[in-house]
Amino acid sequence: MQTEKERELAPAGEPERQYYFMELLRRHNEERSAELGRSLTYHIETFGCQMNAKDSEKLAGILEAAGYVPELSEQADFVLYNTCTVRENANTKVYGRIGYLGNLKSKNPEMRIALCGCMMQEPHVLAKIKQSYRFVDIVFGTHNIYMLAELIWRLVSGEKRVVEIWDGTEKIVEELPSEHKYRFKAGVNIMYGCNNFCSYCIVPYVRGRERSRRPEDILAEIKKLADEGIVEVMLLGQNVNSYGKTLDSPLSFAELLKKVEAVEGIRRIRFMTSHPKDLSDELIEVMRQSRKVCRHLHLPMQSGSTKILSRMNRRYSKEDYLALVDRIKAAMPDISLTTDIITGFPGETEEDFLDTLDVVKRAGFDSAYTFLYSKRTGTPAATMEEQVPEAVAKERFNRLLALLSEQSAKQTGKHTGMTAEVLVEEQNEQEPSLLTGRLGNNLLVHFPGEASLVGQFVQVKLCECKGFYYIGRQV
Repeated sequence: MQTEKERELAPAGEPERQYYFMELLRRHNEERSAELGRSLTYHIETFGCQMNAKDSEKLAGILEAAGYVPELSEQADFVLYNTCTVRENANTKVYGRIGYLGNLKSKNPEMRIALCGCMMQEPHVLAKIKQSYRFVDIVFGTHNIYMLAELIWRLVSGEKRVVEIWDGTEKIVEELPSEHKYRFKAGVNIMYGCNNFCSYCIVPYVRGRERSRRPEDILAEIKKLADEGIVEVMLLGQNVNSYGKTLDSPLSFAELLKKVEAVEGIRRIRFMTSHPKDLSDELIEVMRQSRKVCRHLHLPMQSGSTKILSRMNRRYSKEDYLALVDRIKAAMPDISLTTDIITGFPGETEEDFLDTLDVVKRAGFDSAYTFLYSKRTGTPAATMEEQVPEAVAKERFNRLLALLSEQSAKQTGKHTGMTAEVLVEEQNEQEPSLLTGRLGNNLLVHFPGEASLVGQFVQVKLCECKGFYYIGRQV
């Protein structure tokens, strides 16, 4: 292969440069497939958040444009792990899985292994991968996801191992192929990175500083999705409420929502995640007036104690949070409110924990993601004094779960007997005769129906509440 010449001929600008390498790879893979008498396959395993899931859709799109076909198992020619590093036990799990891939690779000379995502941005992880997992072929991070085709081309062109980790970037490259999990709903990145530096969180260190996409690029993507039949979009960012601050011409998240609302064909708009300190009255008013923005708001609380919130560097108090909830519910009494809560954070006393329970009772959450605090190396909280004993944290965690379960059943149950619009998402995995759909407020409902209804909006009577979901029937 005339690899150096081909790389010199590559366009300098993005995304044209990546399309160039996708085409080179496609030709190469067609030749190799002809020699093998079969198609080259790929498998992506995604760990972590919805932004990682969105990144994996882009990675899949690049691989398919380059001539690979999907394989359900890791017995594929190209296996990619898109990693998460929010919790250290996630890292341990990935190391075990990489070892398993090494065994598979020893039996398949065609196999190539790639690692990307947040975990790869940590220097000690990168050092361990280089030293202990020499069979890994490609390593890249969160800032250059879009370069996958170019990195693979370097490998097939003769480089023994390709490692490309960036400390940060100002680039935003989105106009690339994407393989959506669903044909009727899709995630859309509106910003990257995080400036909040919560004391327990590693994300700002591995995802970098906040960078907002230009609104015209976001809208162009959403219009294209609508033309392809997408009816629901999820706007994604580590803190969507701070969208627009890095733009040359600042635009608030509320103003962006109004522009998205105007896109014909889109019937539902969701977003996550919202930081309470940045949620504006302007956004509440836009949500109240909107016909398309779903009546669901995920508003991470983390703790109900002002003291603990300060130690977490959340930059709001218990009173601030409750006042915000009051404003939201006054504007939208039918809003479904969900949250995140951590128990056992360093310095948390019984009194602090009771403050958390108090907010749970007063806020009326529909559901919550609950976490036992665990040390995350590289974050300020990991070195804080007054670490809470595990047994104490677990006891509090169980009390919190009991309260949330009782409250969720009450909040969810109030819809019993109502008829609501449901977007049918899939056949139920456990019972194929049932369909699973989602209400505008994000609640799931299972009901009898034909698979042909997947992707459509139907009217469903909510017959029986099962705590976190409904059993219903189509009307």
